[in-house]
Amino acid sequence: MRNRIIIPEGIYAITDSKSGKNKNILDYSREILEAGVKILQYREKKKNTKEKYQEALLLRKLTREFGAVFIVNDDISIALAVEADGVHIGQDDLPIEEVRKILGERKIIGVSTHSPEQAKKAADSGADYIGVGPIFDTETKEDVCSTVGLEYLEYVEKNLSIPYVAIGGIKTHNLNEILNVGAKRIAMVSELVGAKDTYAITKDIISSHFPLN
Repeated sequence: MRNRIIIPEGIYAITDSKSGKNKNILDYSREILEAGVKILQYREKKKNTKEKYQEALLLRKLTREFGAVFIVNDDISIALAVEADGVHIGQDDLPIEEVRKILGERKIIGVSTHSPEQAKKAADSGADYIGVGPIFDTETKEDVCSTVGLEYLEYVEKNLSIPYVAIGGIKTHNLNEILNVGAKRIAMVSELVGAKDTYAITKDIISSHFPLN
């Protein structure tokens, strides 16, 4: 029987050096966690393995300090090395079943999905949660697929029981559109890490939209 880690509701924060505008990743991550975010994904596509390992190791320590869930994007070896809570994989990565064999039963596996078929397959294959998007246009991620809009989000909300994270171009000004569909977990990147005051905007979003979390 699996000892599942609960996927926190509210803001699902993701790191990104490009969006961070040369801000220190540990500094803005600490501000995000201090503001009350309970899950942080480390996503850095352009750095080498050594750099990613060193940063992930520090972020693992930081998330433990705040009692937050720590997810590593794509890199299973780094997730294992730093004792992350899990990984987030895409459609072109290893199959979920193989990732499960490597990580074991207690780790979280999240999967990016862009269609009902992908969502159903991820759920049937044992994913702990799925990413649903990109909902809106986004410049955070290169080579991203076409936007899926609110229609796909509405489908997942109405038809699947697996926890999901809405992602893609979500900002303060369009956040209510996502919440009105019923989404309880919202991925935010540039809106947080690219802000002049990451702590202030994160705190404001939580107090305005997720006051009970």
